[in-house]
Amino acid sequence: MQVKWNSKYLITTIVALVIALYAVSVWWSVEPDVLTPKTMNSADGKPLTGYATTTAMIESMETLLDKQGGWLANDIMPPSVLMDNMPSFEFGALEQIRDMALVMRKEFSRSQSQSTADKDLLDAHSKLNIGHTSWLVPSAESQYRDAIKLLKLYRARMADPNNKDAQFYARADNLNEWLKEVQKRLGSLSQRLSASVGQERLNLDLVGDSANRQSTPTESSTQIKTSWWQIDNVFYEARGSTWALLNFMKAVEIDFADVLQKKNAEVSLRQIIRELEGTQQTVWSPMILNGSGFGLMANHSLVMANYISRANAAVIDLTNLLSQG
Repeated sequence: MQVKWNSKYLITTIVALVIALYAVSVWWSVEPDVLTPKTMNSADGKPLTGYATTTAMIESMETLLDKQGGWLANDIMPPSVLMDNMPSFEFGALEQIRDMALVMRKEFSRSQSQSTADKDLLDAHSKLNIGHTSWLVPSAESQYRDAIKLLKLYRARMADPNNKDAQFYARADNLNEWLKEVQKRLGSLSQRLSASVGQERLNLDLVGDSANRQSTPTESSTQIKTSWWQIDNVFYEARGSTWALLNFMKAVEIDFADVLQKKNAEVSLRQIIRELEGTQQTVWSPMILNGSGFGLMANHSLVMANYISRANAAVIDLTNLLSQG
């Protein structure tokens, strides 16, 4: 029997489709849990140096690719093309993974400034830097999975006692280099989150020395305010960034245990972890609110900025501790 498609059937079909797509988008927006660091014992029975950090990178990237819905940032079909929270989360996490890959290549795997970079880490870092929205050949997912394979090759060579080429050096100076990258990332996120309510910022670009110069003159103060359309994107980018950073901090606590103990800095790292755990609390509101600082409505961006600023302050304290002789 032939079905007569009148307006009633059409409206019912459209409503059912919208509800189904919305349900899928809600399911795909569920954020991944924080990872548990993995270790592997070396021949002397102690945790293999570098294994936890390298594995945290691998599993963080795999989690982003294999979670429900997969990698959503480059999808061009509904419902993911209409979603922005999870793609923002993915981008924030990816930025932290890229930073770690850079430091792994430049610092952790090299004994000194004259040593050569590990080829697997060099290629992995290059592949991680493809645009996260790329969907044509090569797609973002294919490049990221290639990077994961290269990281696994590096980890396997590093764990092989007969292979002396692949190393991970846990020293105070190269840990500090990564923490400096973390400071910049957290500082930027804190400023962008704080701009949700708008604020006037003084120009501090040249403070510290009267001889400082810049290419072109700028105003002594500027009015900064995040667009209403971008507030939730910045918030979820911060959620993704702190999620990945929390995974790395827990791994670094294992790989750099001796360095932290010598500097009596274990508590400082645990304080960073505690503040980052605060950023991963469940968001009970169905949407990111943007109330004024002391108004009746909550401002989720300012709450997130508070946790990130405190984590950044703890990172600065840890950097100072590691710099001391």
